[in-house]
Amino acid sequence: MQHIEEHFSGSDTVRDVVIGMADGLTVPFALAAGISGALTSTHIVVTAGIAEIAAGSIAMGLGGYLAAKSDAEHYQSELRREETEIREKTDIERQEILDIFKEYGVAAEECAPILAALERKPEAWRDFMMRFELGLEEPDPRRAVRSAMTIAGSYIVGGFVPLAPYMLLQDSREGLVVSAIITLLALAVFGFVKGHFTGVPKIKSALQTALVGSLAAGVAYGLARLIA
Repeated sequence: MQHIEEHFSGSDTVRDVVIGMADGLTVPFALAAGISGALTSTHIVVTAGIAEIAAGSIAMGLGGYLAAKSDAEHYQSELRREETEIREKTDIERQEILDIFKEYGVAAEECAPILAALERKPEAWRDFMMRFELGLEEPDPRRAVRSAMTIAGSYIVGGFVPLAPYMLLQDSREGLVVSAIITLLALAVFGFVKGHFTGVPKIKSALQTALVGSLAAGVAYGLARLIA
């Protein structure tokens, strides 16, 4: 019977969704709560919230794009460096392979066939060193754009959750109460789902995510009330 191992392979996408959604739920929620502490007009809250969502999604998406591009550039730089070392410092690179296998209990004489095979295929040698010496995997060339879109989209979706009650109600204090209930529930659900994908205990993840959001909104509201 064939054995099939099930491993989650969408870690990069999940990370982007977590980054975008977590900030999208928290930052506009805190902003709206802060404005509600000083003003009663929901129009101002909605206007400021939409402006923040627009600016925040662009900033977060651009940050994700630049981070992914930086990872790709770093990989290519290390790739060229490894190719040069294999050509010019062959003996040192051979010893590094022996050292890598030694960590797994493989003796030097047992590595001889592996070394011979890698020397016949310099590209495979290079790829082996990139993965097992440097711990680097070749990034997807489409990763930067996909990361930017995922983070920005998640931020927008998350941002409209705490803002929606203010769009439907006239009084910002009433909007704050409804927004707090909906947003904290959304944060808890989001944290629960995040825990499922990341391996963190689901209840713990849900409570942590909701706690961060409530603290951010509470501080913003308290400061606005104090200043106002």
